[in-house]
Order: sequence, then structure tokens, then C-alpha cells
Amino acid sequence: MSTAEYTIEDVNKHNSQGDLWVVYNGEVYDVSKFVDEHPGGEEVLADLGGQDITTEFDDIGHSDEAHEIMPRLKVGVLKGGVVKEVHTAQSRVSEDSSSNSLLLAIIVAIIAAGGYYYVNFI
Repeated sequence: MSTAEYTIEDVNKHNSQGDLWVVYNGEVYDVSKFVDEHPGGEEVLADLGGQDITTEFDDIGHSDEAHEIMPRLKVGVLKGGVVKEVHTAQSRVSEDSSSNSLLLAIIVAIIAAGGYYYVNFI
């Protein structure tokens, strides 16, 4: 894992065909060799080369596979950048499952309380 630090000005210099860097979530990636593999087409990466793409990347809702590819493209971190926890599709499914389990437990408790009240007081 690279610990090199780059400024946004450093990243801005890498914005041409064959030399494309982007910032995602406070980390710097060289996507030059990934352009041909990018499912969204090379134009997307070419248009965003040299920039912070965090908002665009998250808005698209990239797959877990996209997140798994990223470590091999990482060249460093953005000086002063903030790295936040990334929620992949799989982690969102886990969070949703936890939320659904809690909701189900609450519903069961309400039904049980209603049944108890019905049996004992009506």
C-alpha cells in the first residue's frame, strides 16, 4: 500500500490520455491502465482525469467489484484529504439485514404484547 502524499495540484497534472490520475475518498489512483477496462467507457475517466471523483463515483453506485479493483490502482493519498469509511453494496446489504432484523423483532414484540393484552384483559 502506497503512503506517498500528493497535493490536488499534483493530481491535476495527470489529466491526459495515458496519464490519468483521480482522487477518490482522499486517496490517489492512477487509472491510466484501467481506461480500456472501465465499463462506463474511457470517455468518463478521460473527462474526470486529474480531479476528485468522489461524488461522481458514489452517485453512480459502483459495485463491490469496482471497490476491489481500486487497491491495485492506488498510488498514494491526497495531502490533507479525509478518508471516510466506504459502504460497498455488500456492506449495505449487511446493514439493511441488521435493520430489518431489528424491525422484525419490534413487530413481533408488539404482536406478542397485543396478544397478551387480548388474552388477559378482554
